[in-house]
This record gives sequence, structure tokens and C-alpha cells, in this order.
Amino acid sequence: MSDLFIAIIATLGTIFVLLAAIGLVRMPDTYLRISVTTKAATLGIGLILIAAAFYFKELSVTSRVLAIILFIILTAPIAAHLIGRASYFIGVKLWHKSVMDDLEGKYKKVTHELMSEDIEDESTAIINTIEETPNDTKNK
Repeated sequence: MSDLFIAIIATLGTIFVLLAAIGLVRMPDTYLRISVTTKAATLGIGLILIAAAFYFKELSVTSRVLAIILFIILTAPIAAHLIGRASYFIGVKLWHKSVMDDLEGKYKKVTHELMSEDIEDESTAIINTIEETPNDTKNK
């Protein structure tokens, strides 16, 4: 029974790694490739490592497996985010059928800063604030 469970978990892990590899080839742009490989490969590697922990049934192997899984879960999304952000900053285009660009109008190319509001809206708000304030300083 244990061998069947290990075989199922390892097979599922292998399928997810295969799906990540297929997604890497089939996805049309960098951002979708990053997404599919991060999610599917992380899950696949985690399942394969869990199968290895059940197969060896030793505390040293299990503790190493858990440490590796924790490391992968913590680092893969952060690495994917940074790669995606760097890709956006250098001007890698979105897929032409992408519905929306969440960062459009929120990125200053000169300073590489991301704003929570649109840059145009922010500058308009500053101009409106300046125009609304009384010009008491001119009278002094």
C-alpha cells in the first residue's frame, strides 16, 4: 500500500513538472511562462520530494525534504516576481491578446519607481492642489 502511495505521489509530481515544461514551450509571452513554470514546477518538485521522504522513511531524509520544500516555496514566487518585474522594466511586451496591463501608467521609466496610483492622476492632483491653495506667499 505504501509503495502504491509513493508511486502515485511521484507520478503526480512528474506530471506537474512535465506540464511546467510544456507550458514553458507553449505560452506566448514571458510573463505567462514565468507563471506556469513557477506554479507547476514548484508543486511537481514538492510532490516528488514528498514521495522520496515516504520512500526512505528516515528522519534525516524527511527533514532535508521539508527544508528543501520550504526553501522552494519561499524562493520560487519571489524569484518569479523579480524576473517579471525586471522584464517589465526593460520593456518586454505583453502578449498581444492580453486584456489589461496592471502597471500601465504606474511606472516611471526614469526613476524605475512603481506608484500605487496612475502617474498622470498624481501629477494632476498635485497641480490641482497648488491651484486651490491661496497665494498668501505672494502678498508677503
